[in-house]
Amino acid sequence: MMLACRIAAVVLLCAAASHPRAAPATDASRPGGIAFIDLGPATAAAPAVTFADKPVLVYRDNGRWRAAVGVPLETVPGTIDVKVADRVVSLPVRAHSYAEQRLTVANPDHVSPAPVQLERIGRERAIIDAALGAWRDVPLEGIALAAPVGGPQSSSFGLKRFFNGEPRSPHKGMDIAAAEGTPVSAPRAGVVTATGDYFFNGNTVIVDHGQGLVTMYCHLSEIAVATGDELAEGEPLGAVGKTGRVTGAHLHFGVYLNGTAVDPALLLPKPQ
Repeated sequence: MMLACRIAAVVLLCAAASHPRAAPATDASRPGGIAFIDLGPATAAAPAVTFADKPVLVYRDNGRWRAAVGVPLETVPGTIDVKVADRVVSLPVRAHSYAEQRLTVANPDHVSPAPVQLERIGRERAIIDAALGAWRDVPLEGIALAAPVGGPQSSSFGLKRFFNGEPRSPHKGMDIAAAEGTPVSAPRAGVVTATGDYFFNGNTVIVDHGQGLVTMYCHLSEIAVATGDELAEGEPLGAVGKTGRVTGAHLHFGVYLNGTAVDPALLLPKPQ
């Protein structure tokens, strides 16, 4: 406990306040949430922070270093141990319940894929996982994101999903309702690390914003970028569509930290 106090390991209940788009989080330290740690004044080099043997994003905020730890959705409420330099800090993870969602999809293969489709899914999963776990060591000022497309933002992250009555993995993104063909833009500067037409996700773009902050855009009607492209904030990367496993046109927007999906609402502006 004294050690935690000395390094000011405080779980913040808001996102980076120095960024004008920062969205306050009422209870960020939860499964699928973000544990923010105050690391002290930014008068020296940023300390190295790791969680589950993965590097953690550290950014400058109002003259202080702060870490943003993505808490996996499957985490059991209690505590997690985060390594800060040569110290271990225990952070609380609060319980959080997620609702259920029952959907009907027209293509039965999108519920129970055939063996040949499972092989394709496995190949695509390796590409997607590598892009979502990317690490590019660049300095960051805040971690807030702009909305990639205008439209109603669902609170669908973490939903326990049933497709045609069959239980499947929880939803690891936010669905944003918009008409097919609506432009989708980068929520902050980054580098495109993967694009493709994937079995479940349809036309997809993945963007690396640095230090493990990665965003994913699925079900696009078209892709307007290529792997390796450097994007400025607001630059178009594709358009809303209904490709892959969907029930209608929308954008699936995913946000990842240290290789784990976190609720995008924590880093987006609060809806007006």
